[in-house]
Order: sequence, then C-alpha cells, then structure tokens
Amino acid sequence: MEAPAAPHDHSEQNPHGPSEPAGARRTLELTVTSPEDMLDLGRRLAGLLRAGDLVMLTGELGAGKTTMTRGLGEGLNVRGAVTSPTFVIARVHPSLGDGPPLVHVDAYRLGGGLDEMEDLDLDVSLPESVIVVEWGEGKVEDLTEDRLQILIARATGDDASGDADDDVRRLTVTAVGPRWTTADLSPLEA
Repeated sequence: MEAPAAPHDHSEQNPHGPSEPAGARRTLELTVTSPEDMLDLGRRLAGLLRAGDLVMLTGELGAGKTTMTRGLGEGLNVRGAVTSPTFVIARVHPSLGDGPPLVHVDAYRLGGGLDEMEDLDLDVSLPESVIVVEWGEGKVEDLTEDRLQILIARATGDDASGDADDDVRRLTVTAVGPRWTTADLSPLEA
C-alpha cells in the first residue's frame, strides 16, 4: 500500500445536514493494491472498533466492500464466514471471544432511508455491536452522529500506458463525529 495523503480539515462548514455537528469530520486518503491488502486493512480497522461503532461502505459492485468486511470479521474474531448479505439483507456474526458481534448489512435493495431499515432494528443492535452497512449512504446516517464512512473507488490510469490495475482501489475514509475525529487512525495507514 502506498502512503496516504494528509488528512483534510473540513471543519469550516457542515455540508452534510443538521444531524452532523459542524467541524466533526476529517478525511484520510488510502490506496489498496490487492484484495489481500483490503483484507489486511479490514483487520487493522477491526482493532480500532468497539461496540456501538457504525461503518458505512460505499463503492460500485466489486469494489471490495465485502472483502474489507471479511477482514473486519477476522479482526473482530467473529463466527461464520463473512459473505455478502445481499439477499438476506443482514447477517449477525457473534463474537468467538469477548468482543462485540458484527452486524453486516447490505442496503443495496433497500430504497428508502432509515424508516425502511427500521425492521432490521439496527438502532437496538448498535450499542452492543459493530455495524457495517454496505450501500448505506443516505439510509443510516441518523443512527448515530459518530461513524466511519469509507468510499472505495477503482483506480483509473495508474500505469504508464494509462491502463488501471484492476486490483488498485482508492479509499476515502471520512471520520464523522467526536468519537472518530479524535481517534488515532494511524493503524489504517500501515
């Protein structure tokens, strides 16, 4: 993985609505060069997570959202294979140790906001679980003011010929809320 860019300061305004405190965000740019690196990033991220944390993953099909979540599951030491929950919408992976369970949600087929997701009881699960929501943008932000939003994009034009390496991903990690804007995110930069 190549070194990340310096974090950006977005404290001057609040373009993300009234539910997000102004000044309560920072951004980290990362590059991942292989699926193995994406798994490793998930494992490292798991070391930063605790019960009550929400992680939102955004990216096109095949970007690596489930691969990162698989690494999170390994890092959190949870039971069961972490696979895409597209058709069941949510899977709960209990902890094999004393850590929090992982709730893995795929909101791709859900069209509405938090109202449509109420049947999943994410607000009830959040205090004791780590919740990862794929395709959650515009749907789960109101669960908590503290969250990590991770945008995964395929790289374009990375080599001299202008062809992109299919495995290279650019990640934008946005830390939102007091919990994350003061957290040490340096393990993600390894």
